[in-house]
Amino acid sequence: MDANNNGIDDSTELRARGNWNEIKGQTKQKWGNLTDDDLDYEEGKQDEWLGNLQQKTGETMDDIKHWFQRTF
Repeated sequence: MDANNNGIDDSTELRARGNWNEIKGQTKQKWGNLTDDDLDYEEGKQDEWLGNLQQKTGETMDDIKHWFQRTF
């Protein structure tokens, strides 16, 4: 289910919120140019956050979403 229509399964999103420090570390290992500021997440701004990650990493939004889903 995707209650907030952001393209990320709700169970993946809930796991991510619970383990955010671990996720941030793994994300920075995957994309070394990301900073803590890049990974600051504000509720309700998923698309903006993913767009910023897309610009910084050069990956497509779908690739970023799939990486999070596979990893977490």
